[in-house]
Amino acid sequence: MSSQAWINLAYLATSMLFILAFKLMTGPRTAVKGNYLGAAGMAIALIAAGFEQDVVGSVARNGSWPLVMLGLAGLIGGGIGAVMALRYPMTGMPQMVALLNGLGGAASTLVAGAELWNTQSKSMLTGGDQEAIAVAAAANLAPWTQFVIATALTGLIGAVTFWGSFVAFAKLEELPRFKKAWTDPNRHWINLGLALVTLLLIWGLCANPQSVALYWLLVIVGSILGCTLTMPIGGADMPVVICLLNSYSGLAAAAAGFVIDNPVLVIAGSLVGASGLILTAIMCQAMNRSLVGVLFGGLGTTTVATGDDVYAGKVKSASAEEIAMVLEGASRVVIVPGYGLAVAQAQHAVRELANALEKRGTTVEYAIHPVAGRMPGHMNVLLAEADIPYEKLREMDDINPTFPETDVAIVIGANDVVNPAARTDPQSPIAGMPILDVDKAKTVVVVKRSLSPGFAGIPNPLFAADNTLMYFADGKKAVLDLTAAIQRG
Repeated sequence: MSSQAWINLAYLATSMLFILAFKLMTGPRTAVKGNYLGAAGMAIALIAAGFEQDVVGSVARNGSWPLVMLGLAGLIGGGIGAVMALRYPMTGMPQMVALLNGLGGAASTLVAGAELWNTQSKSMLTGGDQEAIAVAAAANLAPWTQFVIATALTGLIGAVTFWGSFVAFAKLEELPRFKKAWTDPNRHWINLGLALVTLLLIWGLCANPQSVALYWLLVIVGSILGCTLTMPIGGADMPVVICLLNSYSGLAAAAAGFVIDNPVLVIAGSLVGASGLILTAIMCQAMNRSLVGVLFGGLGTTTVATGDDVYAGKVKSASAEEIAMVLEGASRVVIVPGYGLAVAQAQHAVRELANALEKRGTTVEYAIHPVAGRMPGHMNVLLAEADIPYEKLREMDDINPTFPETDVAIVIGANDVVNPAARTDPQSPIAGMPILDVDKAKTVVVVKRSLSPGFAGIPNPLFAADNTLMYFADGKKAVLDLTAAIQRG
């Protein structure tokens, strides 16, 4: 077989590995194997790309083989990725995902820009920009049109993804300048104007495909649009935005695959784009929100009642010993993890608490809300890290009917996902959002540092409910103290 046939065969194997990896990553027991297969597929794709005729020819002309070998070995990108993975804690995984989404979009944008510049350079060598391009277009119009449109879309989507992801990263990091949503009343008109400008630039690039300057102008406008689209989105909607940006990065990669005529990039990008859109739809359904409402509604940016109006001296604080006495007579306990648990790195302490309760004959389960934390599956990953059996993790729809028979529900760091205002107050910004019905348990113990609101920025009536005890402390310390009190009792 020819070398190109072997390359195509490697691309086919890569595509199959990617599809299998996606399948395996849908289950917790097979997710690790899926990650390994996906990494193996990417390694094969990198090696095969290194033997492409254009790459080999460029190395022969320019003597750039050391740089190519570094890229194929993954020493540069792999080294950066390894450092990021080791330095970022589990609490920072959502931010890291946002960052990687953005870098994927930037890579696609740079690939398309380089290919456009390369095409222009080749046309200049043949004797004149306009004349050479006109001849090429007349001779082979369909592929040329596909190339130009794919290039424009790659630049636009990649730029929107890159800057939108960095704004999302800043919001998740709660950086001071980004923590508050951008609520300018003219923001929708600004976004509409920018979108119209991008359409004009795409048309201009199609009409003048030799203009590299038009491409980079499109990238600049797309970058501004990525920022202005993401800045107004409230914190409560960030899990949905992460999924959407993930989809954008896949679409940018797929478009880049058409630009450089690489089938495996088209397949991989399509898989990521489609899975991201599906996950976005699932997340919107979990929050009872439309995608339009997420992008333009600004959940968490409206003015609502203050904590003083809701709590008004009704909050009951308790100590570890008092809560331990409540747990002594409990036959069923449900633990509800939230982002506060992740920040406190309390997952291992929670496992110890569950072990102490189970030794006393108590049934312990975990209630998982689809959007708990900062991204889908965040709580599942944290609890799996502490070797908590997956069978004890129960989804919202499955566990909600059992809360009336629950003796004690222990909420650790969760806020918006247990806020009964979503069910009882039609004027609430989160009205209609499905929640965990912990308020229906016989006793609710809420572990929090303070009465500060969640990402939605609204007070939680659960904290002032008659059956709620507030335990104000750092999540990890609180759980450890509670475990020690139970063991002493």
